[in-house]
Amino acid sequence: MRYLTEFRDPRAVAALVDDIRATVTRPWAIMEVCGGQTHAVLRYGLDQMLPEGVELIHGPGCPVCVTPLETVDRALAIAALPQVTFCSFGDMLRVPGTDGDLARVRAAGGDVRVVCSPLEALALAGRLPDRQVVFFGIGFETTAPANAMAVHRARAEDLRNFSVLVSHMRVPPVIDAVMRAPGCRVQGFLAAGHVCSVMGTGEYHERARRHRVPIVVTGFEPLDLLEGIRQTLHRLETGRHEVANAYTRAVPAEGNPVARAMLAEVFEPTDRTWRGIGPIQDSGWALSAAYRDFDAEARFDVAGIRTREPAECRAGEVLQGRLSPPDCPAFATICTPRTPLGATMVSGEGACAAHYRYRRAGTGHPNGNGVTPR
Repeated sequence: MRYLTEFRDPRAVAALVDDIRATVTRPWAIMEVCGGQTHAVLRYGLDQMLPEGVELIHGPGCPVCVTPLETVDRALAIAALPQVTFCSFGDMLRVPGTDGDLARVRAAGGDVRVVCSPLEALALAGRLPDRQVVFFGIGFETTAPANAMAVHRARAEDLRNFSVLVSHMRVPPVIDAVMRAPGCRVQGFLAAGHVCSVMGTGEYHERARRHRVPIVVTGFEPLDLLEGIRQTLHRLETGRHEVANAYTRAVPAEGNPVARAMLAEVFEPTDRTWRGIGPIQDSGWALSAAYRDFDAEARFDVAGIRTREPAECRAGEVLQGRLSPPDCPAFATICTPRTPLGATMVSGEGACAAHYRYRRAGTGHPNGNGVTPR
């Protein structure tokens, strides 16, 4: 725990907060792109430590939340097939589709299994040659390399009963979508450190110049986030529209070359629809031509499924940073973690789930679980 407590030290937190307060001369709005960062901000009360007028806007960086509804419905249709063993990370089990979720499919007799790795699903395909084993491949650049490796090995081992339902998203293009959205108030971004540890920082430089915003790569502990906020505010105050790396212990500028090479071999960029946001050009990955035989969507012919979002759910506005979760009329009333209308309430990285857990009715840890500045 030593390496965690070092990044939660109250005296260091206080010093950063003092620096931020001495820097700020006007209101600023910064978006933390990653849902994990959103949870840390609310858990430790970091937003409450900032000077009045500095606003943190929650972004669309929760891969569970932005998985398209039609992809969730395709997963439900495939998982219900009698010949299929459907494998997924646990955070997708209760994400609502148009009618039901994977947990309900399992309760009705579907062979739905929670795995910790796509390679676990691959091994299952080797042990069950008479069944079709499907892995639900969702996520950003952080989970994509392992999923690419599973498909790479499936082809090498000729495991033709293995396939992947792919819903991989790429983070940099969503910055363009946020900045183009009507009424956008975002003036700077905290980029997700784990994404950049894989992909590096190269895709952000041109975007920072084009949109005239600073983009600072940031980690997930209180000191990481406050340092990212501090560096962003220094750049905003001095008019510098550039990329900075406040997470150098984990993020080299070039990322992880081995992981990037695997991604380039197995996947190719494609347009993707983000749940609650809509289509974004080149914002996802699809299996490349050499690996397309392992595409579950094509194998099971589920492309034509129609979907229907609940009319009361305003998760799309939350994902775009246009609505704070407590301002949604359904929040904590008809929409709760037990009865979620959208993925943002049930996902472990969802903004609605974070507000429900840490801020609802004065509960949670507004003073930061031991990182209160002294």
